[in-house]
Amino acid sequence: MDNNRINPQQYVDEFKDIPPMPNVMVRALEVIKNPQTGIRELANIMSVDQSISTKTLSLVNSAYYGFHQQITSINKALVILGMMKAKNIIMSLALKQMMTAQGSRELWEHSTKCAIASEMLAEEYKVINPDDAFVIGFLHDVGKILLNAKNPIKYSKVRYIAQQNQTDLVEIEDSFFGTNHCVLGALVSKKWQLPVILTNCIRYHHNPVQSSLPVACGIVYIADRLVQPKIPTPILDPKIMDRLDIQINDPMALRESILARASIFLKEMQNPM
Repeated sequence: MDNNRINPQQYVDEFKDIPPMPNVMVRALEVIKNPQTGIRELANIMSVDQSISTKTLSLVNSAYYGFHQQITSINKALVILGMMKAKNIIMSLALKQMMTAQGSRELWEHSTKCAIASEMLAEEYKVINPDDAFVIGFLHDVGKILLNAKNPIKYSKVRYIAQQNQTDLVEIEDSFFGTNHCVLGALVSKKWQLPVILTNCIRYHHNPVQSSLPVACGIVYIADRLVQPKIPTPILDPKIMDRLDIQINDPMALRESILARASIFLKEMQNPM
Protein backbone atom coordinates (compact mmCIF):
# COMPACT_ATOMS: atom_id res chain seq x y z
CA MET A 1 0.00 0.00 0.00
CA ASP A 2 3.04 2.25 0.42
CA ASN A 3 6.30 2.28 -1.50
CA ASN A 4 8.17 3.54 1.56
CA ARG A 5 9.07 0.07 2.82
CA ILE A 6 11.12 -0.56 5.91
CA ASN A 7 14.18 -2.77 6.11
CA PRO A 8 13.49 -3.98 9.67
CA GLN A 9 17.07 -4.59 10.81
CA GLN A 10 18.41 -1.39 9.24
CA TYR A 11 15.58 0.58 10.80
CA VAL A 12 16.26 -0.77 14.28
CA ASP A 13 20.00 -0.14 13.86
CA GLU A 14 19.53 3.44 12.66
CA PHE A 15 16.62 4.51 14.84
CA LYS A 16 18.01 7.18 17.14
CA ASP A 17 14.97 7.74 19.33
CA ILE A 18 14.91 4.24 20.76
CA PRO A 19 17.61 4.50 23.43
CA PRO A 20 19.50 1.60 24.93
CA MET A 21 17.70 -0.19 27.70
CA PRO A 22 17.23 2.28 30.59
CA ASN A 23 20.30 2.32 32.83
CA VAL A 24 18.43 1.47 36.03
CA MET A 25 17.02 -1.63 34.34
CA VAL A 26 20.43 -2.67 33.00
CA ARG A 27 21.97 -2.38 36.46
CA ALA A 28 19.08 -4.24 38.09
CA LEU A 29 19.41 -7.12 35.61
CA GLU A 30 23.16 -7.29 36.22
CA VAL A 31 22.58 -7.57 39.95
CA ILE A 32 19.95 -10.28 39.54
CA LYS A 33 22.14 -12.32 37.18
CA ASN A 34 25.16 -12.17 39.47
CA PRO A 35 24.90 -14.86 42.19
CA GLN A 36 27.41 -12.93 44.33
CA THR A 37 25.06 -9.97 44.80
CA GLY A 38 21.70 -9.70 46.46
CA ILE A 39 18.91 -7.62 47.91
CA ARG A 40 21.14 -4.88 49.32
CA GLU A 41 22.73 -4.12 45.93
CA LEU A 42 19.33 -4.01 44.24
CA ALA A 43 18.01 -1.73 46.99
CA ASN A 44 20.93 0.65 46.41
CA ILE A 45 20.13 0.84 42.72
CA MET A 46 16.45 1.50 43.35
CA SER A 47 17.17 4.10 46.03
CA VAL A 48 18.99 6.24 43.47
CA ASP A 49 15.74 6.64 41.54
CA GLN A 50 13.27 8.23 43.94
CA SER A 51 10.28 7.59 41.69
CA ILE A 52 10.98 3.87 41.41
CA SER A 53 11.60 3.37 45.12
CA THR A 54 8.54 5.42 46.11
CA LYS A 55 6.19 3.68 43.71
CA THR A 56 7.55 0.26 44.67
CA LEU A 57 6.71 0.95 48.29
CA SER A 58 3.30 2.25 47.27
CA LEU A 59 2.58 -0.92 45.29
CA VAL A 60 3.84 -3.24 48.03
CA ASN A 61 1.47 -1.57 50.49
CA SER A 62 -1.52 -1.69 48.12
CA ALA A 63 -4.26 -4.26 47.65
CA TYR A 64 -2.28 -5.63 44.71
CA TYR A 65 -0.17 -7.72 47.08
CA GLY A 66 -2.43 -7.60 50.12
CA PHE A 67 0.28 -7.72 52.79
CA HIS A 68 -1.09 -7.20 56.28
CA GLN A 69 1.76 -5.08 57.61
CA GLN A 70 2.89 -1.62 56.55
CA ILE A 71 6.24 -1.76 54.78
CA THR A 72 8.31 1.40 55.04
CA SER A 73 11.76 0.48 53.75
CA ILE A 74 12.81 -0.53 50.25
CA ASN A 75 15.07 -3.25 51.71
CA LYS A 76 12.16 -4.91 53.48
CA ALA A 77 9.97 -4.51 50.40
CA LEU A 78 12.57 -6.34 48.31
CA VAL A 79 12.91 -9.14 50.86
CA ILE A 80 9.15 -9.69 50.77
CA LEU A 81 8.77 -9.29 47.01
CA GLY A 82 11.86 -11.19 45.94
CA MET A 83 14.41 -10.12 43.34
CA MET A 84 12.41 -11.14 40.25
CA LYS A 85 9.18 -9.39 41.17
CA ALA A 86 11.17 -6.28 42.06
CA LYS A 87 12.82 -6.45 38.63
CA ASN A 88 9.39 -6.48 36.99
CA ILE A 89 8.33 -3.34 38.84
CA ILE A 90 11.60 -1.63 37.87
CA MET A 91 11.04 -2.60 34.24
CA SER A 92 7.49 -1.30 34.16
CA LEU A 93 8.53 2.05 35.61
CA ALA A 94 11.84 2.37 33.73
CA LEU A 95 10.18 1.79 30.35
CA LYS A 96 7.09 3.88 31.08
CA GLN A 97 8.71 7.13 29.96
CA MET A 98 9.98 5.63 26.71
CA MET A 99 6.65 3.99 25.90
CA THR A 100 4.59 7.08 26.62
CA ALA A 101 7.00 9.41 24.79
CA GLN A 102 7.52 7.36 21.64
CA GLY A 103 4.37 5.28 21.67
CA SER A 104 1.43 6.35 23.81
CA ARG A 105 0.11 6.10 27.33
CA GLU A 106 -2.36 3.57 25.98
CA LEU A 107 0.54 1.34 24.88
CA TRP A 108 2.11 1.39 28.36
CA GLU A 109 -1.23 0.60 29.99
CA HIS A 110 -1.93 -2.24 27.54
CA SER A 111 1.57 -3.62 28.07
CA THR A 112 1.08 -3.58 31.83
CA LYS A 113 -2.30 -5.32 31.57
CA CYS A 114 -0.84 -7.95 29.28
CA ALA A 115 2.08 -8.47 31.67
CA ILE A 116 -0.26 -9.07 34.60
CA ALA A 117 -2.50 -11.32 32.49
CA SER A 118 0.52 -13.35 31.34
CA GLU A 119 1.71 -13.70 34.94
CA MET A 120 -1.73 -14.86 36.10
CA LEU A 121 -2.07 -17.37 33.24
CA ALA A 122 1.42 -18.72 33.88
CA GLU A 123 0.56 -19.22 37.55
CA GLU A 124 -2.67 -21.01 36.60
CA TYR A 125 -1.38 -23.29 33.86
CA LYS A 126 2.22 -23.71 35.09
CA VAL A 127 3.76 -23.73 31.61
CA ILE A 128 6.26 -20.92 32.13
CA ASN A 129 7.78 -19.07 35.09
CA PRO A 130 5.27 -16.34 36.09
CA ASP A 131 8.02 -13.73 36.51
CA ASP A 132 9.30 -14.47 33.00
CA ALA A 133 5.73 -14.33 31.72
CA PHE A 134 5.33 -10.83 33.19
CA VAL A 135 8.38 -9.57 31.28
CA ILE A 136 7.30 -11.21 28.03
CA GLY A 137 3.79 -9.80 28.35
CA PHE A 138 5.10 -6.34 29.12
CA LEU A 139 7.46 -6.18 26.13
CA HIS A 140 5.37 -8.04 23.55
CA ASP A 141 4.34 -4.84 21.71
CA VAL A 142 7.60 -2.89 21.99
CA GLY A 143 7.89 -2.87 18.17
CA LYS A 144 4.87 -0.57 17.96
CA ILE A 145 7.04 2.24 19.31
CA LEU A 146 9.19 2.13 16.17
CA LEU A 147 6.28 2.10 13.75
CA ASN A 148 4.60 5.00 15.54
CA ALA A 149 7.85 6.98 15.56
CA LYS A 150 8.40 6.28 11.86
CA ASN A 151 5.08 7.85 10.87
CA PRO A 152 2.59 8.65 13.66
CA ILE A 153 -0.20 9.69 11.29
CA LYS A 154 0.12 6.58 9.16
CA TYR A 155 0.33 4.31 12.20
CA SER A 156 -2.75 5.93 13.71
CA LYS A 157 -4.56 5.08 10.47
CA VAL A 158 -3.29 1.50 10.64
CA ARG A 159 -4.63 1.06 14.17
CA TYR A 160 -7.96 2.62 13.23
CA ILE A 161 -8.41 0.29 10.25
CA ALA A 162 -7.54 -2.76 12.33
CA GLN A 163 -10.00 -1.77 15.07
CA GLN A 164 -12.85 -0.84 12.74
CA ASN A 165 -12.56 -3.97 10.61
CA GLN A 166 -11.45 -6.26 13.45
CA THR A 167 -8.60 -7.26 11.14
CA ASP A 168 -5.34 -8.63 12.46
CA LEU A 169 -3.11 -5.62 13.13
CA VAL A 170 -0.02 -7.38 11.76
CA GLU A 171 -1.61 -7.70 8.30
CA ILE A 172 -2.41 -3.98 8.15
CA GLU A 173 1.06 -3.03 9.38
CA ASP A 174 2.64 -5.18 6.66
CA SER A 175 0.44 -3.52 4.04
CA PHE A 176 1.37 0.02 5.08
CA PHE A 177 4.96 -0.40 6.27
CA GLY A 178 6.30 -3.59 4.74
CA THR A 179 7.03 -4.94 8.21
CA ASN A 180 5.20 -5.24 11.54
CA HIS A 181 5.59 -4.69 15.25
CA CYS A 182 6.33 -8.37 15.91
CA VAL A 183 9.38 -8.40 13.61
CA LEU A 184 10.64 -5.03 14.84
CA GLY A 185 10.02 -5.92 18.49
CA ALA A 186 12.06 -9.11 18.17
CA LEU A 187 14.92 -7.09 16.68
CA VAL A 188 14.76 -4.60 19.56
CA SER A 189 14.87 -7.54 21.99
CA LYS A 190 18.00 -8.85 20.27
CA LYS A 191 19.53 -5.36 20.33
CA TRP A 192 18.93 -5.23 24.08
CA GLN A 193 20.44 -8.74 24.38
CA LEU A 194 17.34 -10.11 26.08
CA PRO A 195 16.82 -13.88 26.51
CA VAL A 196 15.93 -15.98 23.45
CA ILE A 197 12.55 -16.96 24.91
CA LEU A 198 11.59 -13.29 25.14
CA THR A 199 12.66 -12.51 21.59
CA ASN A 200 10.80 -15.56 20.32
CA CYS A 201 7.56 -14.70 22.10
CA ILE A 202 7.66 -11.09 20.90
CA ARG A 203 8.15 -12.35 17.35
CA TYR A 204 5.30 -14.88 17.39
CA HIS A 205 2.75 -13.63 19.92
CA HIS A 206 0.13 -13.11 17.20
CA ASN A 207 0.55 -16.70 15.95
CA PRO A 208 2.19 -18.84 18.63
CA VAL A 209 1.93 -22.09 16.69
CA GLN A 210 4.66 -20.78 14.36
CA SER A 211 7.04 -20.50 17.30
CA SER A 212 9.52 -23.11 18.49
CA LEU A 213 8.14 -22.26 21.95
CA PRO A 214 4.39 -22.35 21.21
CA VAL A 215 3.09 -22.70 24.76
CA ALA A 216 5.17 -19.81 26.13
CA CYS A 217 4.09 -17.64 23.18
CA GLY A 218 0.55 -18.92 23.63
CA ILE A 219 0.36 -17.49 27.13
CA VAL A 220 1.11 -14.02 25.72
CA TYR A 221 -1.28 -14.56 22.80
CA ILE A 222 -4.12 -15.38 25.21
CA ALA A 223 -3.23 -12.51 27.56
CA ASP A 224 -3.09 -10.04 24.67
CA ARG A 225 -6.52 -11.08 23.42
CA LEU A 226 -8.13 -11.08 26.85
CA VAL A 227 -7.18 -7.49 27.65
CA GLN A 228 -8.05 -5.95 24.27
CA PRO A 229 -10.52 -3.12 25.04
CA LYS A 230 -12.04 -2.99 21.55
CA ILE A 231 -13.15 -6.63 21.47
CA PRO A 232 -16.54 -7.10 23.26
CA THR A 233 -15.85 -10.81 23.77
CA PRO A 234 -12.30 -12.10 23.96
CA ILE A 235 -11.66 -13.85 20.65
CA LEU A 236 -9.33 -16.82 20.93
CA ASP A 237 -8.70 -18.69 17.69
CA PRO A 238 -9.94 -22.26 18.31
CA LYS A 239 -7.28 -23.71 15.99
CA ILE A 240 -4.54 -22.00 17.98
CA MET A 241 -6.10 -23.00 21.31
CA ASP A 242 -6.35 -26.64 20.19
CA ARG A 243 -2.66 -26.68 19.29
CA LEU A 244 -1.73 -25.10 22.61
CA ASP A 245 -3.94 -27.54 24.54
CA ILE A 246 -5.04 -24.77 26.90
CA GLN A 247 -8.70 -24.53 27.86
CA ILE A 248 -10.22 -21.19 28.95
CA ASN A 249 -13.65 -22.11 30.29
CA ASP A 250 -14.94 -18.60 31.00
CA PRO A 251 -12.95 -15.93 29.12
CA MET A 252 -15.17 -13.06 30.27
CA ALA A 253 -14.80 -13.92 33.96
CA LEU A 254 -11.05 -14.31 33.51
CA ARG A 255 -10.89 -10.96 31.73
CA GLU A 256 -12.73 -9.24 34.60
CA SER A 257 -10.36 -10.78 37.13
CA ILE A 258 -7.30 -9.69 35.14
CA LEU A 259 -8.52 -6.14 34.59
CA ALA A 260 -9.48 -5.74 38.25
CA ARG A 261 -5.98 -6.75 39.33
CA ALA A 262 -4.35 -4.63 36.65
CA SER A 263 -6.34 -1.56 37.66
CA ILE A 264 -4.77 -1.65 41.13
CA PHE A 265 -1.26 -1.92 39.69
CA LEU A 266 -1.86 0.91 37.22
CA LYS A 267 -3.38 3.15 39.86
CA GLU A 268 -0.32 2.84 42.08
CA MET A 269 2.09 3.33 39.18
CA GLN A 270 0.24 6.45 37.99
CA ASN A 271 -0.19 8.11 41.38
CA PRO A 272 2.04 11.16 41.87
CA MET A 273 4.83 10.83 44.41
